[in-house]
Amino acid sequence: MRLSKMAGKEILNIFSGSRLGIIGNSDLLIDEKTGKIISLLVPDNGGQFIMFNDKSEIEIPWNAIEKIGNDMIIIDMEDTP
Repeated sequence: MRLSKMAGKEILNIFSGSRLGIIGNSDLLIDEKTGKIISLLVPDNGGQFIMFNDKSEIEIPWNAIEKIGNDMIIIDMEDTP
């Protein structure tokens, strides 16, 4: 799957039932040697306004992804808020 096809998909955690964000606002952490995706980095603003470039992120390991569907990405990860 191309990265452009993932843009706009909502990320949902089935462990907690929480919505983590949208892929368009996220970054990928990629292994420079192999080119494989290590994790997704999703901004964690908790619905709050981010001030003074204080950016925190939730790192979602690639192996936590259960399903990539037409509209959303389903993950199963215990450590998210």
